[in-house]
Formats: sequence, C-alpha cells, structure tokens
Amino acid sequence: MERRCTGSEVKGVSTGTTILAAIYDGGVVIGSDSRASIGGEYVSSKTINKVIQVHDRIFCCMSGSLADAQAVTKAAKFQLSFHSVQMERPPLVIAAATIMKELCYKNKEDLQAGFITAGWDHRHGPQVYVVSLGGMLVSQPVTIGGSGSTYIYGYVDAKYKPNMSREECLQFATNALALAMGRDNVSGGVAHLAVISETGVEHVVVPGNKLPRFNHE
Repeated sequence: MERRCTGSEVKGVSTGTTILAAIYDGGVVIGSDSRASIGGEYVSSKTINKVIQVHDRIFCCMSGSLADAQAVTKAAKFQLSFHSVQMERPPLVIAAATIMKELCYKNKEDLQAGFITAGWDHRHGPQVYVVSLGGMLVSQPVTIGGSGSTYIYGYVDAKYKPNMSREECLQFATNALALAMGRDNVSGGVAHLAVISETGVEHVVVPGNKLPRFNHE
C-alpha cells in the first residue's frame, strides 16, 4: 500500500502490501498487513487498516495507491448502500465485486489500485473475488495479493485446503501474513483480519509481537 507522492524522485506506484482472503466451511477470512509506504522505501504509517467494510457482510482489501483505493471503496460503499435500499435486502457479494470492477475498468487509465472482495450472502454463502488493475474480475476460493504475496505462493498452495474449519482458516491466514511480513520490507505492522459468516463478523487484530515466528532470528 502506497501513498501518493509528488516528489520527483518517486517514479511509478508500487503495491507494497500483503492482502489475502480464503474460504472455509461456512465463511471467509480476509486480512492484510498494516504498513503504508511512499515510493516503496519510506514507511509513512504502520497502522493503516486495509480491510475495509463496504457493507454489513462484505469487505475488501486494497493494494496499490492508497488515495486511489480509498476513492474506489468510498464510491463502492455509496453505490452498495443505494442498491440495498432499492432491492430492500442486503446486496450480494458479487454485486459489490462487480461495482468495484466497473469503477476500476472505467478509470483504468487513472487508477493504480487492486482489490480483494470477500463476504457472505444468503444466496451463495462465502465468496472471494479478485478485482485486478484494469478491472478484471475473478472468483477464487483463496487468493493473495501485493508485493508480499510473492513470498508465500508456495505456502498458500501447500497449506490451503477446502472445507477448513474457522480456526484452521484463521490460523492459515495469520501464518501466511506473518511469513510475508517477515520477508517483504514494505509489508509489516500488525495483521488485520475479518471473519465473515452467516452469524456475523468478527474483527481480529494480531500485534506484530504476537505473530507466529518461523525462524530463530
């Protein structure tokens, strides 16, 4: 996650972050680190919450330009709220992902932000969608993103399994974030997680000193 900077030395926008989402039996876990950087080198904040609630049981994680990502999530929140009033029921997760896809696609020349959208609805249960740079929309049972994701593809492929319990999936997500934050210099801080199911939403914050350790540094 990066803040915009007008300095002449900063070129381009890096996606310095680690975000992920995974479906378990009956729900979904979505989470991220909490570090924001400028130019991929200077850490401007260690406490950014990149897990954004866009409706009661729908969340998204953002990566890329912080300003762009916040603008898209703010617009998505407004459209979903209006949509739920029109439909007289909570919106579907795919509706939220589609709104974000359309916002990203229509503004693809100006935006530099990608998203993971996850949640639970009465029709399809737990779902995870990826909205990439440019507006591509893909449904997946588990997905990771940001610069930290390059360090944990092997872990995710080896450890994720369908129909995990809530506790197994939460531990899997925490481990994956800890591994990425330990290797990626622009991911770090604390782990923000949201557990979403039919019964409601639970927010979990794992401080940096409580994250699992996998080496003896």
